[in-house]
Amino acid sequence: MISGFKYSNDNKRYYTYNYYLRMTYGKKVFKVPVNLGLTCPNRDGTKGVGGCTFCSGMLSGEFAGDPSFSVRQQFDSVREKLHKKWPDALYIPYFQAGSNTYSDIGFLRRAFFEAAELENAVGVNIATRADCISEECADMLAELSEKTDLEVELGLQTVSDKTALRINRCHTYEEFLEGYNRLIRRNINICIHIINGLPGETYEDMMNTARAVAYLKPHSVKLHLLHILKGTRLSEQFLNGEFQEISRDDYIKTVCDQLEILPSDIVIARLTGDGKKDELISPMWSLKKFCVINDIDKEMLRRNSFQGIKYKSCFSDLKR
Repeated sequence: MISGFKYSNDNKRYYTYNYYLRMTYGKKVFKVPVNLGLTCPNRDGTKGVGGCTFCSGMLSGEFAGDPSFSVRQQFDSVREKLHKKWPDALYIPYFQAGSNTYSDIGFLRRAFFEAAELENAVGVNIATRADCISEECADMLAELSEKTDLEVELGLQTVSDKTALRINRCHTYEEFLEGYNRLIRRNINICIHIINGLPGETYEDMMNTARAVAYLKPHSVKLHLLHILKGTRLSEQFLNGEFQEISRDDYIKTVCDQLEILPSDIVIARLTGDGKKDELISPMWSLKKFCVINDIDKEMLRRNSFQGIKYKSCFSDLKR
């Protein structure tokens, strides 16, 4: 254990998702992507068209399953491969691609409750948008959370409404809070997803988003690097010179600074992300994911710092 930080049993100076799973379940746990083939309200014309400028045609489900197959079929195809190497492993079905509460409640109920009953499944993760959490949906999710370890992943990306407009997010921070609080009132665990390096955002913009997340104190957070993928509107803007990618050094510094202000008991579910090599335009340095993570570890060590060390003092200049 690192002196002053209790949520680690290795060299990590932040509360890793792996540590959380090990401490909670006592063995190897895998997330298994499941794809329901759902869309989003900023794609189908309800609130906008085209989706977020960074989102691919796969709706961020490049590593997800095939929606033409059932939840069980998708799960079993992955579990069968993993079971050969880890016969006693546990699993968490992960509804990732698209907005997974943007559909008929009956359809969603059947899919989520089926996932909760799969063999060796110890929880269910559901990725969605906060503006797709109605009272009826929140009630259904509360019922699901009584049956299994549920975590709902809400894409915030940024607290800047100016940036949200630029990336065609089609909801404001206040709208995000409405959906977030519907889940909080029902004691549902939430993971907040944010993106560093969005077009036009400054270091202070990214830190303001982290401060807001620190204030909300969700169960977990994903810190993601902006990937510029082929075929997206973002790629057109990038190639036209409308914005620049965040540099590797700036990304590492920003993540370390964000970790220092996030409460120590928030699980850090991600520090960067995966982009398919044949679809990625920039930043190419992100392909060396583990090198980036190692350098984040080295920087936290160099600072003799750890997650939450500046949490108590981070709200004096919180801009919301």
